[in-house]
Amino acid sequence: MMKKLLFSILTLTSLISFCQEAYYSDVNLQLSGTDLKDALATKIISTHTNLLSYTPGVWEASKVTDKDVDASRVVLIYGWENGTDQDITNDRTRDNSLQDRGNGDSFVWNREHVFSKSLANPSLVTNNPGPGTDAHNLRPADKNRNSERNNYKFALGTGNSSRSSITYNGPEGANTRGWYPGDEWKGDVARIIMYMYLRYGDQCLPTAVGVGSNQFTPDDMIDLFLKWNAEDPVSDFEKARNTFHENTSNTYAQGNRNPFIDNPYLATRIWGGDSAQDTWGIYTSSDTQAPTKPTNVTLSNITLTSIDLNWTASTDDVGVTGYNVYVNNVLTKQTTTTNTSITGLEAGTSYSFKVIAKDQINSSEASDVVTGQTLSDTTAPTVPSNVTVTNVTDSSFMVNWSASTDNNAVASYDVYLDDTFHANTTDTNYTIINLATSTTYSVSVLAKDKDNNMSAKSAAVSATTTDGSSGGTATELFISEYVEGDGGTNKAIEIVNLTGSTVDLDGYVLKLERNGSGVWTTPLALDKGSVKSIVPGDVFVVGNGDNSAPELQPYSASNPNGQVDLVQPNNFDTNYGQPVNFNGDDAVALFKDDVLIDMIGVFGNGAQFAINVTLRRNGDITAPNTTFDKTGEWTAFPENTFNGIGSHTVTLSTNSETLNGFKMYPNPVTGNKLFFNINEKATINIYNVLGKLVQSETIENVNSSINVSKLSKGMYLLKLNTQNQSITKKFIKQ
Repeated sequence: MMKKLLFSILTLTSLISFCQEAYYSDVNLQLSGTDLKDALATKIISTHTNLLSYTPGVWEASKVTDKDVDASRVVLIYGWENGTDQDITNDRTRDNSLQDRGNGDSFVWNREHVFSKSLANPSLVTNNPGPGTDAHNLRPADKNRNSERNNYKFALGTGNSSRSSITYNGPEGANTRGWYPGDEWKGDVARIIMYMYLRYGDQCLPTAVGVGSNQFTPDDMIDLFLKWNAEDPVSDFEKARNTFHENTSNTYAQGNRNPFIDNPYLATRIWGGDSAQDTWGIYTSSDTQAPTKPTNVTLSNITLTSIDLNWTASTDDVGVTGYNVYVNNVLTKQTTTTNTSITGLEAGTSYSFKVIAKDQINSSEASDVVTGQTLSDTTAPTVPSNVTVTNVTDSSFMVNWSASTDNNAVASYDVYLDDTFHANTTDTNYTIINLATSTTYSVSVLAKDKDNNMSAKSAAVSATTTDGSSGGTATELFISEYVEGDGGTNKAIEIVNLTGSTVDLDGYVLKLERNGSGVWTTPLALDKGSVKSIVPGDVFVVGNGDNSAPELQPYSASNPNGQVDLVQPNNFDTNYGQPVNFNGDDAVALFKDDVLIDMIGVFGNGAQFAINVTLRRNGDITAPNTTFDKTGEWTAFPENTFNGIGSHTVTLSTNSETLNGFKMYPNPVTGNKLFFNINEKATINIYNVLGKLVQSETIENVNSSINVSKLSKGMYLLKLNTQNQSITKKFIKQ
């Protein structure tokens, strides 16, 4: 009986494998690299004949493709527990009827985009059939665990699903922790990401959704997903999903398959890395002989940071395809030649090297290990030059200098205040804050290289803070703009400083009152980020970590339109972005030292007052108000109006007019001209970011420009004054 059963299993497995290969009968499976990738992409695109709707299409497909052994339940990705503990978020299965109806139930399941919608470019949308409704990418998930995953990138981990210890530059800044899907699900995730890359190309880059390196792949595939694909074999569960979707006689089938579920080795053949399982046996069984071991590895051309390697070629019965070069047992280089240069090494450091030869299937024995040491660095960088002090206010100023040079690489600069070490920075400018008013300080700078060789200090320069009497129209900070997007997470609060002096954010918090509950939420400290104060005339913007609009994200070189100074992550730890997750019926308030200063909405009411709308404080308001006066103090704009965030217009007289057609460009300024389009005469005052007037001009024509060649690189505040209005804008001089 056992022999018959084993024979039956082997026969069934062979039939499944044959059916899978039959789908690819018109694909040249002997191709490799990007040629095979392109051929498979053509196949899965041409057979994707049924584009599912998000509702009901994906719902109905998921209840079939993701059903548990108990057909009345669905399997939840990222889950692992059988439902007997008190935590419903880690359940592995759930009743398939408990799909999310949007009524707030916490125990329902919803549809997880494994390739997160917001990480695609352009983002995946679900309102029309297409990339956002591809069922190969959508898996049932516990609603809360789905939210906990959020849009964090995948990263290394072990055990069950959780936030990873691997960090990247993400929604929470440079130390954003990634998401580990769990030991059971990492292979599923890898093969889904691979499918999405083939199916939708550059819209769904693996580098955009995972934390890893694409150094050794021919495109944007990363080592993380190749590793997971090899470590976690394909499950029968994945195979069943593929079989369902190929068969278009099923109402909710797409018509195409995920090739990497059918044979994980296809990923190895395209992108390399550790060999995954060859479920068809057509590759690994065709060549069982490894290349010979590389010999005569020698080192030459040794410098501070590089060493060249040479070796004797290996031989193979089929053909050597390349060599892997390891530095200190870490794969560092791949090459098809018998020599390479290893760069980016540390000076005065010993390294070990070995080489392994490869054919299409097999790897050779490693060469003998050789060791070598880079040259030592004893040369200090040049002394920083052209040290200047700008942006002087009552409590701060900016120190600027020209970059030093070094025979290796300048690593950072030490800034000294009154001949005492004050700070270290990698930039060529640094803002010193919390200074005393009307006080003279001495500033100098020195440079350090990667090997900790230090230059001499620059010549000291003096700077005197102002007395803080520049004047202002307000005595306290207040809320100047409120953005509540059209049902998504595009939400922001802007706070303006019209006091005439720099205001320290210590003690200032935002709180939210949810649905008229009569209770303020846990406060968000405004000084928790890198920005600790607001200079005169400037604004401070707090945004939700899931904002998708460029204006509602932080400024960066890749996002010059970004205006957000403090990001509140949208995750479980912050109650999903609280207090910047208001919904049009939630009061939002500014507090200082736990005293209410300013408020939007009516505490204890809960009535909708600002849903899907932008509210902007009128220009003649110069003080906060703890009683919300929407009609008298605010102007409403249509949903998703983001163009005013990051600046605040102040009316200078009661005879108010709008600055119709006003434009300022380019921003950032890359040349010497800043252009304006305005229909009336205006005065232009330019302030550095700390409030000091550095340039003043008058423009009269509809299309005018001013010369900003004397401004140093950095961010500035531009205040444009007409007869009746003033508007302040930020711009960057590059």
